Amino acid sequence: MEAAERLVKVLKSRNYKISGAESCTGGKVAAALTSVSGVSAFFEESFVVYSERTKIKNIGVRSEIIEKFGVVSQECAAEMAEKTAEKTGADVAFGVTGIAGPTGATPGKPVGMVCFGVSFHGKTESTFRYFSGSRESVREQAVEFLLNWMAGLLEA
Repeated sequence: MEAAERLVKVLKSRNYKISGAESCTGGKVAAALTSVSGVSAFFEESFVVYSERTKIKNIGVRSEIIEKFGVVSQECAAEMAEKTAEKTGADVAFGVTGIAGPTGATPGKPVGMVCFGVSFHGKTESTFRYFSGSRESVREQAVEFLLNWMAGLLEA
């Protein structure tokens, strides 16, 4: 995967360690990263925290964030990234949460909405995108977007 190779190249050039927390992608970001030879020097760990309970219990997302904004929100994705960075000590941490479909849409949050957070060196960025297609297509597009977005943030 070209996007994973791009991100690993940036991590290597900066000697950054990376960890993550994934929900709707179910470990696909970790799988993409670990498909790149030599990534073991930079990839620490990734948590698959699919339920609200595991987001709170395993990485420390505050229940207030989920209650106020929902699990599919930029705020939750940002908190996932921040808490993962705190928990692992990684230089870069990511969070991804969304609705891959075909069910699960709620008012204002359609199928295909995916939220992303990246925490690095004390600052956190978040964004969201809408993807279309099958469940698998939404998940693949989310992985590709996140890897390229992180590389771009770290290259800047």
